[in-house]
Amino acid sequence: MKIFLAGGTGFVGGHVRHALLEKGHEILLLTHRRAMEIENGIMNVKGDVSHPEIYGEAMRGCDAVINLVGIIREFPDRQVTFTRLHREATRNLVDSAQKAGVKRFVQMSALGARPDAVSGYHKSKFQAEEYIRASKLDHTIFRPSIIFGPKDEFVNKLAEFIRNYPAVPVIGSGTYRLQPVAADDVARCFAMALEMPETIGNTYELCGPDQPSYNEMLDIIGKALGKSSVTKLKSPLALMKLATWFLQGFSFFPVTMDQIRMLLEENICSSGWPETFRFEPIRFSEGIRSYLGRD
Repeated sequence: MKIFLAGGTGFVGGHVRHALLEKGHEILLLTHRRAMEIENGIMNVKGDVSHPEIYGEAMRGCDAVINLVGIIREFPDRQVTFTRLHREATRNLVDSAQKAGVKRFVQMSALGARPDAVSGYHKSKFQAEEYIRASKLDHTIFRPSIIFGPKDEFVNKLAEFIRNYPAVPVIGSGTYRLQPVAADDVARCFAMALEMPETIGNTYELCGPDQPSYNEMLDIIGKALGKSSVTKLKSPLALMKLATWFLQGFSFFPVTMDQIRMLLEENICSSGWPETFRFEPIRFSEGIRSYLGRD
């Protein structure tokens, strides 16, 4: 197949590119700034998801569009917003795909996306989903939990704290659960879905097999780094919310109110997707050990 891939230059995009190439697909990669010198089988299409008039024609002749475009944090002064890069970008890609005659569309959403979500991130992801569902495209939507892999931000940032500081900050109790999924597993599902007609019209929540609490996750990461224990510095929730409210507009501050809301409501699912895709997901402890190693 010939695949038009948007958002394919980042962390998850690298895994999806590899999975598609393994399946023998040809990729047209939308690149924002400059042409990337990457694998054979990939052609660069220079453009921006906000300007379909530039990339739309390149979709002609493609068999499918995959949209991985997404951000976890807004910077409105740079026009980096959930509305622009989730809802509007998806709308542009859907409209362009239909205009170009592309039939298949596979979307990266997020676990927790729903109309009554507590965060702007999840609301915008759901709005994007709704636009796809209202289209005439043969679509599949994936909602992954926190994604881990060699170049992830979440696990690597926590590992950096554990390596370099005597204690790791924990917002509130740290008992809220997460269900991280491996980037390789997510990418494999995207590639497989293209060849599985039974996935058309369906939405899949992608979670790994483990549901550690945030505190337990820190201990698992510490163990992968060869630490016998991880000291946790509990930050009172009310104080953390107050500080975040005032400082989230500055890029140096590590979290936003949106991220706190998402963290506290947990990030888990039923993990029923292996019944459809029929492979065993990577366990969190095994997956991170392969790239964090031991000191």
